[in-house]
Amino acid sequence: MTDEEAWLSGGVVTRKEAWRGKGAWPGGMLRWGRALRPPKRGGAPGGSPAPGGSPDRPLRTAAPLSSDIFRELRPGLGRLGQILKDQLPVWGGGWGGWTPPGTPPGPRPPEEADVVVVGGGVVGWSVAYWLKALEGQRHGMRVLVVERDPTYSRASTVLSVGGIRQQFSLPENIRMSRFSASFLRNINEHLGVPNEPPIDIQFQPSGYLFLAPPQSAARLEATVQLQREEGVQVALLSPTQLKAKFPWIDTEDVAVASYGLEDEGWFDPWTLLNAFRRKAASLGVHSCNGEVRGFVTSAEDSTLLQGPALATARIKYVHIHMPDSLEYQPVACAIVVNAAGAWAGELLETAGLPGGLAEPPLPIQPRKRYVYSWHCPDGPGFSCPLLVDTTGAYFRRDGIAGNYLGGMSPPEEEEPDPGDLSVDHDFFQEQIWPRLARRVPAFTSLRPRGAWAGYYDYNAFDRNGVLGPHPKLENLFLAAGFSGHGLQHAPAAGRAVAELVVKGQYESLDLRRLGWRRLAEGEPLEEDGVV
Repeated sequence: MTDEEAWLSGGVVTRKEAWRGKGAWPGGMLRWGRALRPPKRGGAPGGSPAPGGSPDRPLRTAAPLSSDIFRELRPGLGRLGQILKDQLPVWGGGWGGWTPPGTPPGPRPPEEADVVVVGGGVVGWSVAYWLKALEGQRHGMRVLVVERDPTYSRASTVLSVGGIRQQFSLPENIRMSRFSASFLRNINEHLGVPNEPPIDIQFQPSGYLFLAPPQSAARLEATVQLQREEGVQVALLSPTQLKAKFPWIDTEDVAVASYGLEDEGWFDPWTLLNAFRRKAASLGVHSCNGEVRGFVTSAEDSTLLQGPALATARIKYVHIHMPDSLEYQPVACAIVVNAAGAWAGELLETAGLPGGLAEPPLPIQPRKRYVYSWHCPDGPGFSCPLLVDTTGAYFRRDGIAGNYLGGMSPPEEEEPDPGDLSVDHDFFQEQIWPRLARRVPAFTSLRPRGAWAGYYDYNAFDRNGVLGPHPKLENLFLAAGFSGHGLQHAPAAGRAVAELVVKGQYESLDLRRLGWRRLAEGEPLEEDGVV
């Protein structure tokens, strides 16, 4: 291999593979705005003549470059290239990832699309992926994903603790968890992209451990029975068995515990999100940076509005507003999927829908949740599960060096202002730490390390997701309101909505009870397992 061939060879790899020494030189990477070029024969990199020499002939004293040098450099350069690439939106850009001030980043929205998915979190990208996967052709349905925050700095997906569990009390949630667990176990069969390294979501199969006080013991036992009927591998532990299994737990006031034996633990949310994005893009899904703020419906050109409110209508256009601009692009579309997460309800309220088409309102709203990290060298070891205390506080191991993550949902009357993502550190000191230290005595001497806040797309009606068609907008589908378990249910929810769009009915899972009808009829579905 010549020096130039060594310079130009290689491909893009994941950050983890690069650190393992399998990285390769990412062709075309820019070094602060200037492309690195292969050295011309007899010249310096970039094509200029070597100092003191001729452009046609090398210096006599110059030692020939060895391809071994490039081979040694390649892993580090590949590592750097992938780290930079991971920080950029999936669509890239014509400026090497940098956008001049005043220029909308990324491509402009198209004038038309078959399906517009509002929200580029893990649920939205899952819907987009499944639409193309079920369609089965490369240049068929035109799917557009619209995301207003391409950095994902406020996205619920990447700010979560990354848990997946089978221990729910609603059959639909259990079935979605089982579907998602199977999907993640075989993720490379679904989301693998040719000529790219295998996906590693860094799954930690440590299980979930729910503790119940005496007054809740019978309910937990009934829930475990339901889970077993659905095929979940879960064990009931008495206080004695609990202490034998996890000696670091104080079992006072614990009547019974349930412990997930399979398909439970946590994984890296960012890796899953990127895997969906890259696979969907490889299948032909388009994406743009912008915010959907309005719909144009068929009701607006109907004379029937002069009488009673129109019963149904169709969305004809979505208005996508450009970042930091008053400009917007109307996009004609056949189907719209509302996967806007915590802002799914706000989207319908502010979209300018006429004639009562937004009634009844979608009861999904942002709820701020804190995640705290701490260090405790004498805390639970490698077998530590994600523990949910009788008080509602939870924690899990974060690595194997004595670090932990945890939090707790506040009482309804003490919900924090969701207007920003500032963290209330007193909440940890006054509410969470005492509960943790009581359950795990070693945590008495923990040392706080940091914290962040994220959003639940909270369904105030019954804390379960809302999936399926809107009752008045015939071509609008919903996929939001999961109240903290959207990440783990994204593979199943995305497939379910895609089946409705492509096939007209649910096929993999029957999720009809999670539709809008229960909201209209005032019949909530109870889920005991919301953390």
